[in-house]
Amino acid sequence: MEIVAQSRAAVVAYQDLLRLHLDERASSLIGTIEERKRNGRTYLYEKFRIGTEMVSRYLGEDKPELRARLDRAEALKAESENRQKQMTRLARVLRAEGFITTDRETGSLLLAFSRAGVFRLGGTLVGTSAYSLYQGELGVRMDYEELAQTGDMDFASFERLSVALEDQVDENPDEILKSLKFDPVPGVNDRQVWRWRQSHSEAMVEFLTPAFGDETVKPLPALGVSAQGLNYLNFLIADPIQAVALYRSGVLIQVPRPERFAIHKLIVADRRKGGPDQLKARKDRAQAEFLITVLAEDRPHELLEAYEEALSQGPRWRERIEASLKRMPETRERLSAIDR
Repeated sequence: MEIVAQSRAAVVAYQDLLRLHLDERASSLIGTIEERKRNGRTYLYEKFRIGTEMVSRYLGEDKPELRARLDRAEALKAESENRQKQMTRLARVLRAEGFITTDRETGSLLLAFSRAGVFRLGGTLVGTSAYSLYQGELGVRMDYEELAQTGDMDFASFERLSVALEDQVDENPDEILKSLKFDPVPGVNDRQVWRWRQSHSEAMVEFLTPAFGDETVKPLPALGVSAQGLNYLNFLIADPIQAVALYRSGVLIQVPRPERFAIHKLIVADRRKGGPDQLKARKDRAQAEFLITVLAEDRPHELLEAYEEALSQGPRWRERIEASLKRMPETRERLSAIDR
């Protein structure tokens, strides 16, 4: 498999665009910082007054990069106009460099979700829509045909995190989806809605959450939606990263780490048995193969860490990974060749 790298100019432009979007988000700080500790982790909130009421807004997990930006919030706010111009210029550079852009309908949905706080509150874009964004994170070119899709988008979040945050989106996703002509698709056995279909296309939006056994529908209160539980999803969305979708001057979103995405695809490919799922399984394996080829060269230790973590989860995990790798001898060899 031949991997074509993005130009140095494109890689630098993407990194700068991501940095500027993170600066822009931090510049919206209007209150004081508050720490809350849960399960050994520290989460940051801003606390401010609306009328006579004090309210809190979730900012993110306490990490040095976020702290540094929040400390510079006032300076970042003063630079907003110039930053917007830079973001527009960098987005133009990336288009000229051949970056795959987000179509209008997908981009408008991601932008609306981002503004509502879906990604800030733990929502993570998964599936092929997320896969296409690794062109910037990994600095590689992707095949347009390989990324052809019906416009389906999947969003995932941890139920426990959604409950623990004690914060909610500014606008419920169901209202956003209705405004974009998506209709709810009721579940077969209950009335909880976790997916929507667009009336004038085949596009589908689904909300997912990790399951540990029974794959039932569960609430995600921070996002204001219900979500279908799926086993193995906890591995995929642990410790996600920020990314920029190329729509307008860019949309800041959250996606899984590419090494976790690659190994997770090996698992889900084996879950798809027969019928239409065979085509999806082939697509899963193709995406895993591409990412593993890139990561084995550029980020071998991150890839190995994710691979060994998945193998350590138990015999069922190992069986599914091994079943996929039997069909992918070159990929198996690449994983085996990484220095431990």
